[in-house]
Amino acid sequence: MADRPNLQLRLDDPAADEAMRRVCALVAGAGGRAWLVGGGVRDAALGLVTRDVDLEVFGLTPGDLRRAVEAVFAVDLVGQSFGILKLKGLPIDLGLPRRETKLGTGHRGFAVDTDPDLDLPTAAARRDFTINAIYLDPLTGEVADPCGGLGDLARRVLRHTGPAFAEDPLRVLRGMQLVARFDLEPDPATVAVCRAMDTEGLPAERLFEEWRKLIVLGATPSRGLRFLEATGWLRHYPELAALQGVAQDPRHHPEGDVWVHTLHAMDAFADERLGDPWEDLVVGLAVLGHDLGKVERTTVEQDGRIRSIGHEQASVVGLRSFLQRLTDHRRLLAQVEPLVLEHGKPQQLFTAGASDAAVRRLADRVGRIDRLVRVARADFGGRPPLPRGFPAGDWLLERAAALGVLCGKPAPLVQGRHLVALGATPGVGFASLLGACYEAQLAGSITTEAEGLALARRLLQDGAGD
Repeated sequence: MADRPNLQLRLDDPAADEAMRRVCALVAGAGGRAWLVGGGVRDAALGLVTRDVDLEVFGLTPGDLRRAVEAVFAVDLVGQSFGILKLKGLPIDLGLPRRETKLGTGHRGFAVDTDPDLDLPTAAARRDFTINAIYLDPLTGEVADPCGGLGDLARRVLRHTGPAFAEDPLRVLRGMQLVARFDLEPDPATVAVCRAMDTEGLPAERLFEEWRKLIVLGATPSRGLRFLEATGWLRHYPELAALQGVAQDPRHHPEGDVWVHTLHAMDAFADERLGDPWEDLVVGLAVLGHDLGKVERTTVEQDGRIRSIGHEQASVVGLRSFLQRLTDHRRLLAQVEPLVLEHGKPQQLFTAGASDAAVRRLADRVGRIDRLVRVARADFGGRPPLPRGFPAGDWLLERAAALGVLCGKPAPLVQGRHLVALGATPGVGFASLLGACYEAQLAGSITTEAEGLALARRLLQDGAGD
């Protein structure tokens, strides 16, 4: 352990920073020592602001740690066997150094024994990557780096800490998102270890969290996907693996096959993220899956042209298969799928000089034209060396904004309450009446509530919906 120049730790929440230092002082007063470790130190070394605080406490038993901290803070005991405390209302976790014995498969197949007297180098060797095994004492500024993580960060290398790495297969996906987030080059020995590992029945929610970080935080998502390819883990995601070698028309896709295109499209998406985690997740997943259907829909015509007619519908099926193994989040699936299905429409409508009615109908189908343009823009941007400019997207955004359908479906001018006010009796016919009025609105035949009510009145008089 050696002294290093102090890292400038920056938390985005002053209250959390104050609480962290107070906790460290309480631990010191009880005879222990609290070290910040993991992402917080890594971010400090990179000059980034950090949100979450993970403290590893040496020299105190679980009971001593809890009593020291509870003197000031309300805590939750996250796991009795893991000896982890979480401060209520604050992004601060406290844990004890521990010894783990691999007993079964998966992320949780370990017997864990906390050991307050474990030396720091041994504790560090149980962590995943060297860049996450750097320790910082928030009270003194001392840095401990037994695994050489600071050097790896400086060289932008992702390297595992040691033999214990192979015991937790989730670490492969963690490597995927880390190389993407920080533009790291995986160490060949780390890639070799990952190639020998298997998923071991990892829970879907843990897998999805690593994919979420890749999409929402990855500076260069293609690096993460290449990491999966290099480690052989792409085989666990057959929908993506099948994209390799699927040819595309070189006139429109000079970059290469569908897999290469998807990598470029993901990077184009990342370059224009909004910074809104939900919006970026929805759009990013749509970009990831927008061409999955080309695997089964790509054909080579007699004249040599390569076509993928109907790949949008097949892509929805492929993306649904991919996502349903990772999450049962129905709202997410419902919002991603129409973006995949309609991702070619911005260019098609622009080329055709489409009418306002066509734009309204697209908004009705897709829900959010602003999201759709982001997907289509990434698609077009994923074709180097062709330029990234996407005039069709700018045109559609302007048209949709003028029609009031940029961020949502057209709001129906005629609703059930209007029909009741006109004397209609609620029943089966309501749906067809409302549907007829809504279709007229999409077509532009009615543009105001008054016009809608007049149409509804005529339809009722004509017996529509009976």
